Amino acid sequence: MSPTTLPLPWQPPVLHADFKSTPNDFIVTEILDIEHSGNGEHLWLHITKINLNTTYVVKLLANWASVPMRDVGYSGLKDRHAITHQWFSIRLPTKAIPKTSLENFAKAYLNDDESFILNHLIWHSRKLNRGTHKYNHFAIRLRHLNGDINTIDETLERIKSGGVPNYFGEQRFGIDGKNLDKAHSFFESQLMSDQPYRPHKKFAEKDGLMISAARSALFNAMLGKRVADGTWNQALLGDVFNLEGTGSIFQNMPTDDVKTRIKQCDIHPTAPLIGIGDRRDCGSVRVLYDTLLNHHHNQTLYQGLIKIGAKLAYRPLRLMVYDLTWNRSGDELYLEFRLPKGAFATVVISMIVQEYQSKDS
Repeated sequence: MSPTTLPLPWQPPVLHADFKSTPNDFIVTEILDIEHSGNGEHLWLHITKINLNTTYVVKLLANWASVPMRDVGYSGLKDRHAITHQWFSIRLPTKAIPKTSLENFAKAYLNDDESFILNHLIWHSRKLNRGTHKYNHFAIRLRHLNGDINTIDETLERIKSGGVPNYFGEQRFGIDGKNLDKAHSFFESQLMSDQPYRPHKKFAEKDGLMISAARSALFNAMLGKRVADGTWNQALLGDVFNLEGTGSIFQNMPTDDVKTRIKQCDIHPTAPLIGIGDRRDCGSVRVLYDTLLNHHHNQTLYQGLIKIGAKLAYRPLRLMVYDLTWNRSGDELYLEFRLPKGAFATVVISMIVQEYQSKDS
């Protein structure tokens, strides 16, 4: 498969590789910064899952505990074809843990290549909400490298020092981009209606996937334009900036000090995640973004997000790849790195190899 059709800031090495040949080739560890209280009505479970998506585990936990799915919490969706270590929570007001062990209960619902291990249980006073984790740690093995292998080190050094474009990965848009197709239909119907959008609990998850796909697609289009122009890691007049490693944003003129801080990867230019709110980008950047948003290919998503009242936010155009290390042995490349929540390891991989074949394909 082609890792991305979006513009890239450099030509990746002419390399082909196999990705996710086995779950051991893609290991994700969720990193939370929470001190559990040890008491409360929420049972937190640290689980290792293999070849299972997060939503399916949520359903299993709800069935095991005989609670509604809304009483099961998790911080982030994790890949299916992988080994992932992550937290879940279950609201149990009576603090009665089911007598049947979770592993025994789950056996009837798992295929031969699927499994999960309960590593740890602890009580806490609050539910685990989406976006609670700070980082994900990735351990990735690319197999059967074929091509210009000698250029890998140079590319990885570039990523380590200067980051990569902070694109949303293909996973955000569903298999074959179907979530985005559904989003177009969803927003077309919303724009044709005179009634305000009123989300229904029954469809909240489905609507959320389409809304997320729409915001992500528009962001990728704006970032792609900045990558194509060579300004994704430069300051332009009217930019809103993000302070590295935080959610803080601020406006400033593209002064020498700002340009130096961008070069040092201390701050990054941003683009909006479209929604209702006071747009802070202005000047030439605002013109650039609005031209893209009002293009006929994007207008339905843009106007639809405004119509339903999505919340405006800003996302950095540059993604720093923390603690990047690598080791090459023969035709295999082993990588370890850490990314903040909301970032995609597949985007990093797409900057290293031109083509990769994945079990997700």
